[in-house]
Amino acid sequence: MLQGFKDFIMRGNVVDLAVGVVIGAAFTGVVTGFTNGFIKPLIQLMGGGKGLDAGKFKVNGVEFDYATFLNSLITFVLTAAVLYFFVVLPLNILAERRRRGEEPPPKAPAEDIVLLTQIRDALVSSSQTRGYNDAPGRHQQEPPR
Repeated sequence: MLQGFKDFIMRGNVVDLAVGVVIGAAFTGVVTGFTNGFIKPLIQLMGGGKGLDAGKFKVNGVEFDYATFLNSLITFVLTAAVLYFFVVLPLNILAERRRRGEEPPPKAPAEDIVLLTQIRDALVSSSQTRGYNDAPGRHQQEPPR
């Protein structure tokens, strides 16, 4: 049971997801700070209220804080747009390139691959120069009559 959990946690997707959630939460804090510091005061200025009543209206003594709602809505839209354009869209483009085979090939094969290729080529060339029946371990047979 613990091995299954370890395998689940060590999958690339789970780790990537965890990193994405942490970055998303941190970025949401940045966007919230921006909207609270700049956007909400602009909404309150356009609303015409002053002091504590800015960005609010009252109906029968009940207060409705529309500036906070608009601020939260703008925070959500900005966070979603940035995550889409800077995370989701580039990853989708990369995945599409991989599916089509447009991913660039490796710069140079590994050293062991080069050595194995040289050994294969040497074996092929030596078997062609000796002929099929002269290969080691083969005995020449007389042709059938």
